[in-house]
Amino acid sequence: MNKQKKLESVQQHIAVICCPYCRRSLQVKNGSLICTEGHTFDMARQGYVNMLNRPRNQQYDKRLFAARQEIITGSGLYDVLHEKIVNVINDYFPAVGSSLLILDAGCGEGSHLQRIIEQSERTAITGVGLDLSKEGIKLAAQSYKQPLWFVGDLAKSPFADGVFHAILNILSPANYKEFQRLLAPNGLVMKVVPRQHYLKELREALFRETEKKVYRNQRPACRFKEHFELVDVIDVSHVKSLNQTELHQLALMSPLSWTAERERIARFSERETAGITVDLEILVGRLKG
Repeated sequence: MNKQKKLESVQQHIAVICCPYCRRSLQVKNGSLICTEGHTFDMARQGYVNMLNRPRNQQYDKRLFAARQEIITGSGLYDVLHEKIVNVINDYFPAVGSSLLILDAGCGEGSHLQRIIEQSERTAITGVGLDLSKEGIKLAAQSYKQPLWFVGDLAKSPFADGVFHAILNILSPANYKEFQRLLAPNGLVMKVVPRQHYLKELREALFRETEKKVYRNQRPACRFKEHFELVDVIDVSHVKSLNQTELHQLALMSPLSWTAERERIARFSERETAGITVDLEILVGRLKG
């Protein structure tokens, strides 16, 4: 999808988008999104819109996002997670006549959102991906043409009130007050959080004698329930065998590697094969009252 086609798609959903700085409505004009106060956001040639007024420094780089994309789309490590999210969507939204609007908040390079859309029985789904990382969103727009991709700050997200039927927040920081603002009256929030044994083989290999060997859950369900009515908690627990190439990609995509010794990263990546534990839960919530 070229830039003009993507602009036309944004135009079709312009009522969903607003200026993140003044909350005014936007219009598409001369290849940009412009609000009534004059704030202007350009559509990049790859097909995404940058809604930030200044760049943000991040450690997430092209190599990390490329490895993440390969793991999500090629290894099958997260297939069960996608299947269970799709089941929730199909069960809770069987009779929505118009397009189902889904936000992936903290979407990275977009592969989770794309796979979920592809696997859903619903043919009328519009996916929207938001992430602070320009590199992640650029790769998403280059790889996946149908969803709408935005570089933006979740604390000041560029979307109107109450427009999303579902909000995904997959292994990414949340902003629950913003989710409350964005969620439609009968909408759902699905937050995916790691549990104690998530990627334990990688942790044990990289941090055998340190605290980072074990993931310490900070009771995310309690914080979630402060903001939403918890309607379901779904278990995602299995072990997936990865080959050497996939193990190397797993190490590259994980922030755990930022502080690990290079020798330990190399030893982990040189294994011919290894079972990797996925230990997650999906918190499903809706607006209270």
